[in-house]
Amino acid sequence: MLTVSKHARYALAALAMAGLPATADAQSVEPPEHLYVQYSGSVLILKVANISLTAGFNDGVYSAGATFESGGLLRWFDDTNIEATSNGYRQPEGLSPYRYEHINHASNKGRVVGINFDEGVAMPDVQPPFGSMGEPPATDEERAGALDPISTLLSLMTGLPNDEHGVCEGRLPVFDGKARYNLRLNNLGLDDVRTRAWSGEAIRCQAFIEPISGYDNGDRPDEDETARPVIIWLAPVDGVNVPVRFRAQTQIGAITIQATQLYAGDATQ
Repeated sequence: MLTVSKHARYALAALAMAGLPATADAQSVEPPEHLYVQYSGSVLILKVANISLTAGFNDGVYSAGATFESGGLLRWFDDTNIEATSNGYRQPEGLSPYRYEHINHASNKGRVVGINFDEGVAMPDVQPPFGSMGEPPATDEERAGALDPISTLLSLMTGLPNDEHGVCEGRLPVFDGKARYNLRLNNLGLDDVRTRAWSGEAIRCQAFIEPISGYDNGDRPDEDETARPVIIWLAPVDGVNVPVRFRAQTQIGAITIQATQLYAGDATQ
C-alpha cells in the first residue's frame, strides 16, 4: 500500500503531465504570448497544495516554469516545494524541448533533476546523482521521443481546442528524469465546469498511468493505482486548451485541484 504522499504524487504527476498534441495533419493554433494559471487543491475541505504554471511563446521558442507546494494535509506526510522549468523550440510537428530541470527546495539534498534532449532522446542530468535509476532503469530506446512533464502539458494546451479527435486521445511517452511511463488518454466528451477562474463547456479527459521503467522497489504504481484515472477538464481559452480542474481518487478521498487565476494573452499586460 502506498503512503498518502505517494498516492498524491502519482495523481498530481498524471494531472500535471497529461496531454497530447493535436493530430499530425491538424493546423497549429498560435498560442498566446503569455500564459499564467494558478491552482489550489483540496481533499474535501482540507487544502493540500498550491500549483502555478507560467509560459511564454515567442519567435519559434517557448519557456515555462511551474511550482508545486504541498500544504495542509499533505504537509503531515511530505513537505514539498518544487520549482521546475522547461525550454525548447516550436516545431511544425510540435514542441521540441532542449532542457528541463526541477528542484525541491524543501529537501535538504539540494538535488537538481535535469533532462537534456540530445537528438530527440531524453537524457537525465541529475546532480547529485540518484542512488538508483530504478530497476530496471529507462533505456535510451525507451527515452527516445519522450517529453518532460512541462513540455507535455504545453503540448496539450497548444493543440487545436476545437479538434476533439486530436485532444486527449492515445498514449503519450513521458520521462521525468528517472521514471519513464506512458499516459493513456480517453476523450469523454464535453462537460460543464465552474471554477473561480473559468466557467463553461470543457473537454473531460481521462488519464491512466502506464509505468514502463525507472522505478525502485515499492515506488512502481500497482494495478489498483494504474486502474484509477485522473480526470482533467480542458477549457478553450484564447486558442489553447487550459486544464481548469483535475480530480483523482486516493486512499484518503478525492483530490480536487481547480484553477483560481487564469490569464492568456499579450505578454505586456
